[in-house]
Amino acid sequence: MSANFAYANTRDFEFIAQEWLPTEQIFAYKEFCDYYSKEEVRSVLEPFRKMCKEMIEPTNEESNSIGCTFSNGKVTTPPSFGPLFHKLQEDGWGTANLDESEGATVLPQLLWAMTQEMLTAANPAFMPYVGLTTGAAELIQSFGTEELKEMFLPKMMDGTWSGTMCLTEPTAGSDVGDILSKAYPTDDPRIFKIKGNKIFITGGDNDFTENVIHLYLARVEGAKPGTAGISLFIVPKYWVNEDGSLSDNDVQTAGIEHKLGQFGSVTAALSMGEENNCRGWLLGIDPRNNEGKGEGMAQMFQMMNGARMGTGLMALACMANAVYNAREYTKERVQGRPLTNPKGERQTIINHEDIRRALLLGKSHVEVCRAMIMKAYFMMDIRLRDPDPEKRQDANDFIEVITPMCKAYPSDESWPIIGECIQSYGGYGFCEEYPVAQLARDSKIYSIWEGTNYIQSLDLIGRKWTMKKGTVYAKWAKQLQEFYETNKDAAGLEKEFAKLGKAIQSLTEIQMAIGGYFGSGKISLMPLFSRRILTASSIVYGAWCILDQALIAQKRAAELGPDHYDYDFYAGKVCTAKFYLNNIVPQVWAIAEIVKEGDNSALEIPLGAFEY
Repeated sequence: MSANFAYANTRDFEFIAQEWLPTEQIFAYKEFCDYYSKEEVRSVLEPFRKMCKEMIEPTNEESNSIGCTFSNGKVTTPPSFGPLFHKLQEDGWGTANLDESEGATVLPQLLWAMTQEMLTAANPAFMPYVGLTTGAAELIQSFGTEELKEMFLPKMMDGTWSGTMCLTEPTAGSDVGDILSKAYPTDDPRIFKIKGNKIFITGGDNDFTENVIHLYLARVEGAKPGTAGISLFIVPKYWVNEDGSLSDNDVQTAGIEHKLGQFGSVTAALSMGEENNCRGWLLGIDPRNNEGKGEGMAQMFQMMNGARMGTGLMALACMANAVYNAREYTKERVQGRPLTNPKGERQTIINHEDIRRALLLGKSHVEVCRAMIMKAYFMMDIRLRDPDPEKRQDANDFIEVITPMCKAYPSDESWPIIGECIQSYGGYGFCEEYPVAQLARDSKIYSIWEGTNYIQSLDLIGRKWTMKKGTVYAKWAKQLQEFYETNKDAAGLEKEFAKLGKAIQSLTEIQMAIGGYFGSGKISLMPLFSRRILTASSIVYGAWCILDQALIAQKRAAELGPDHYDYDFYAGKVCTAKFYLNNIVPQVWAIAEIVKEGDNSALEIPLGAFEY
């Protein structure tokens, strides 16, 4: 049995919520003050962790061994997925967390994210059904009329119906503005006939919900070309009649993809309107009444930005579970003798120097990425609920800057980190009987989903650097600089803070170099270096977070002493920060030197040279 949910405890989550982030301010919000407190975080997370082990992990084995099949136009998912989907939704662990009706109890975004990380680790292929249903419902909640909310949200929140986002088409992937899907007016101004094809639609069909609600991008006939003319529609697999009954809506599943991993997650090709009878509800302004401009892309970006953060969270979960599995294996596997004592006793491989390096490389990336992402979800709570509009705006600006980092960095790093975990197993790591092989396959999609990480890098440089004339990014950079200046002389961490300072300066040099290239007309050098710039920026944000944690952990370790049961946690946190600053952060000024050098050989090489 290869599946193994190896989260042994919730200690790092508790540290984040109880000691690192000032969560007392979100637990004081009226929506939470009667239900949650900092001191009771474990009472929410630990039962969920146990549930993941007992109830969700077994479904991962089916996901990998059975997967999804497609025959005669019908999708079949692993048998355990349907009961699990309904159980989680009914118990409030999924889409129901959007329910703001009177008497409803919802989790803060921060705690919800922690549960979703564990859920993903227990079964990566199952999580998209929950996440996409939640994202689709959130769009309807934000932009739908009261009639549409009443029609769709209750059954999406209780798990009767599921949801998707439909962007990609056979002729238009990342270049969404070139989509060919069309929307034609009917006698009802709210309802349009939909005709088009979508591919790579995660959760695009299933056999365990009564309906699938597609949030579908299409161009109303006569609307502007490009992204400006795109509108967003609710296109249900089965049309919802006025009496609540369902009827065919001319939505066909043409097939499902055969993928590298995530076998239990349906990735469907959909055909709308083959019989000219597919209908959709328009969300937002009719472009015919708005100079041909649609609101679809702006609306969809709400779901996409949430999905980008969620994708980073899922990549983190796979990476963490691989690291935890490797840790458990290396504690038990006996192989070799100490290099310093060749005639000594054979030892478990966790004592070998390179295994220690590999495990700390993994641990540091897990804790850095988790800190980056959980701080983002903490900011989401403030953005959503704080009564002070200035605090909400500040939180929003912070999230805007870090979203491409939180999506791209974990999803880029999970692949090589899981590779190190495979290496720790030796030959067994290459065998499907052990969980890290599946985790490698399941994790690779995350760097591609929700805009490839190249697109994330263009978002950082092209949009976030310049947002509001540069003031949004400048505010984020100022906070970073202030953190460094305040703590650069922290006893025991002087060397690490010196490296953070050098990395911050390197980011400034990178910005100046890119500005110089634009000024001299060398525009193509920006996209040539953009992914590496995003990586450098993410490393600096991660270093900021982990050093902030280390300041707390170092103090606590000194207070408790080595004999205390919690000492190893705090001492480990400090070592993790030191390893990351001394082994990973130097990449930042290496990237800066590459950017400033401006090598354009990748642009100068003749295309024909790639043939040899």
